[in-house]
Amino acid sequence: MRIMKQAQANAIFQDAVDTVVREKGEVGLQVAAYLDGELIVDVQSGIADLETGRRVDRETLFPVFSVVKAVTAVALHLQAERGLIDYEAPISRYWPEFAANGKDQATVRDALSHRLGIPQMPTGVTPELMSDYDWMIDQLAQLKPLFIPGTGNGYMCFTFGWIIAECVRRTDPKNRPFGEFVHQEIVTPLGIDDLWVGLPGELEPRVARLVNAPNRPLDPDSLIFAAIPPAVATKQEIFGRSDVRRACVPGANGIMTASSAARFFAMLANGGELDGVRLLSQQRVDSFSNPRRDTDKPDSVLRYPARVGTAGFWLGGGETAAEDPCKLVGKNPRTICHPGAGGSIGWANPDSRLAVAICHNRMTHAPGVIFEPIKRAVEEVFGPQ
Repeated sequence: MRIMKQAQANAIFQDAVDTVVREKGEVGLQVAAYLDGELIVDVQSGIADLETGRRVDRETLFPVFSVVKAVTAVALHLQAERGLIDYEAPISRYWPEFAANGKDQATVRDALSHRLGIPQMPTGVTPELMSDYDWMIDQLAQLKPLFIPGTGNGYMCFTFGWIIAECVRRTDPKNRPFGEFVHQEIVTPLGIDDLWVGLPGELEPRVARLVNAPNRPLDPDSLIFAAIPPAVATKQEIFGRSDVRRACVPGANGIMTASSAARFFAMLANGGELDGVRLLSQQRVDSFSNPRRDTDKPDSVLRYPARVGTAGFWLGGGETAAEDPCKLVGKNPRTICHPGAGGSIGWANPDSRLAVAICHNRMTHAPGVIFEPIKRAVEEVFGPQ
């Protein structure tokens, strides 16, 4: 990359994203990459809205679903950096109501590791109720865990966000709403333009329209339907609603551009610092690649061995399952990443100091196949990862 010119790198990636649209059935996407804190790649292709024909450009915003979990986790790590949160402390130390129904000893680390035992959404949840932050917090505090916290792995598709966010809010001396905390403590200091946990209404016209994925033939008793009930499924009919887009759903409703997502991950790729702004210590960021216990065993929700860490991120490296979206990020076990429903993803390789983000609007169950040309472009431009 020291030899390859930026224009040449962008040309290689542009060819890759055009190939994904032309040959892999993608509708619209953006890809961005930072190296050593510098934006090297920023390309886009395809259609943002099939109903209007609006094309993707650099300003197009994409729903990236769980990619936002990485941002939510960093918000909590900021509080730990400041001595306001202890990872090994019970969540109930900061949020007393959370102790109900056998969760009194459940720790912050259990939540970060998706070992808390409450992947399930509250009974009767609707898009309106999911968009009501206070209702969700009250309901989650009363949930009974499906297993003793800390004894099993159960990916919290949606619930992760509110639990981590409420720990942040309860320890924030200013008691700010979580979306405001993220904007003031992460987005603004890092000079990020378009990363939202609760979208301002005036930006809605810039959001890409989702193309829903086909239904998968899953067992109706699968825990995934408790974690993501059909009433709040990751579809355009739900996440294209104004009330949902504007709500604080901090585990599943990130809305970003690829360049903004990549800039966030560039801070992590550079050990917690970007352009002279340090959010986290190098030592803390190094710890983010520690795998959770039993990460080689199938997750009770995902049904495959997901390489999830102890700090709220997914991890690169290892022999990953075919379904694992983190196959895209390479073999380095120190790489931290977060995928989102449908295939959007961002990652940070601390050894190569590379950060990459892919945002798109055609929901898919096979991002590793769809985005293979982009993976090849990463390796061609930046070398094996």
